[in-house]
Amino acid sequence: MAYTPPPHGFRIFFIMWLAQSLSVIGSGMTGFAMNVYLAQTLYPAPEQKAELALAFTILNLGFWIPYVFGGPFAGAWVDRHDRKQILLATNIAKGVISIAIFALMMSGRLQFWMLVCAGMLGAMAGALHYAAFETSYAMLVPDRQLPRANGMMQTTLSIADILSPAVAAFIVGLPALLRWNESALPISGMQSGIPLVIAVDALTFFLCAAVLLFLSIPSPSRSDRHASGRVEQSLWADVRQGAVYIGRRPPLLWLLATFVVANMAVAPAPIIVPLLVKFNLAPDWAARGYSFETALAMLGVASGVGGVLGGLAVTIWGGLKRRRVYGVLLPMLFGGILQAVYGLSPLLLVSAFVAFLGAATNPMLNAHSQAIWQSHTPREMQGRVFSIRRLIAWAIRPLSTASAGVLAGMLDPGSVLAALGLILALFCAAQLFNPYLLRVDDNA
Repeated sequence: MAYTPPPHGFRIFFIMWLAQSLSVIGSGMTGFAMNVYLAQTLYPAPEQKAELALAFTILNLGFWIPYVFGGPFAGAWVDRHDRKQILLATNIAKGVISIAIFALMMSGRLQFWMLVCAGMLGAMAGALHYAAFETSYAMLVPDRQLPRANGMMQTTLSIADILSPAVAAFIVGLPALLRWNESALPISGMQSGIPLVIAVDALTFFLCAAVLLFLSIPSPSRSDRHASGRVEQSLWADVRQGAVYIGRRPPLLWLLATFVVANMAVAPAPIIVPLLVKFNLAPDWAARGYSFETALAMLGVASGVGGVLGGLAVTIWGGLKRRRVYGVLLPMLFGGILQAVYGLSPLLLVSAFVAFLGAATNPMLNAHSQAIWQSHTPREMQGRVFSIRRLIAWAIRPLSTASAGVLAGMLDPGSVLAALGLILALFCAAQLFNPYLLRVDDNA
């Protein structure tokens, strides 16, 4: 029997979306603050380029490895348990982790290995949270509104790209600003505002948990669940079932292959972009009188504005209703070309404009891909199937991040980014002639 979302499901989703948006912005602020912490505090000298690249790589791997490879079990878990309770527990857990980082940083005891361990714990909680949140869309929103709901979430990610760097840069510099104004506030005595950014992030997690307490979020009913509420099938069998579901559908496998190549190309960006700013773009932003933080924030804000406009376009338009695969391939092809230009540009303003255009493509391709998967996967299996999907699509990220991090430390980081963009563009162009992938919207 077809599932019917609750009458006020979209309203509930809208409230969840607002709360989650705060958390996404807070997490983006932490990511920006950690980049500044590594580049300006731990490894500030130009001759420490290799060490800085390695630190960025390790920190990113510490997040992505548990997030990606723990995903299948997280997906199977959320298909068995109450999704609201999972969302509550994971928000609280991530808030506690942020408080621990704040306390260690304020006491001067924070070491790099502690930061990596905290990132790994946060990634484990994040894998469960993402699996529960992602699979709640289809429980609250009718199929016809799924592209719009996905567009809203993509818009949030882009808004975070705008607000997070700007707000984080302001908070990081706030103690110095207060000292310059001879303020007597306690925070004026802090060496840096980075701990304050971490504290704000923790607050957003706890606010999300508080909002969830007042919402009704349904979980799907499994056909193999006994009257006692127990599922006889093992957790590992659930994971295997998600893999079999995808393996029997070649068009979905080709769609996944496209995202494997895309993730290989874009995964190293968090490592390479700070290196681009610190080295390749330094003559330009220094000549303009900017600081490293300002230049990095400018690229983040430009990217965020583009993403917001792209997300709003999908949200208002509602996305393609047929042949949605073109809503994935064409923006991805254009994005690969723009990434190549981004890597080769020596000018900050040109890089910012290219970042703006490239980011506008991401909400479009992601919203169409997500809508394809949500409309073709039974709701009671979405946790298992989507987690295997993420494992396949994202498993390349740790390898790509590590390889690109090493290459960016040894070679010109811009050339590495440009080469990856060209690979993505060529692959997407070839997929426009792939008959299997072009049938992915065929319900039969």
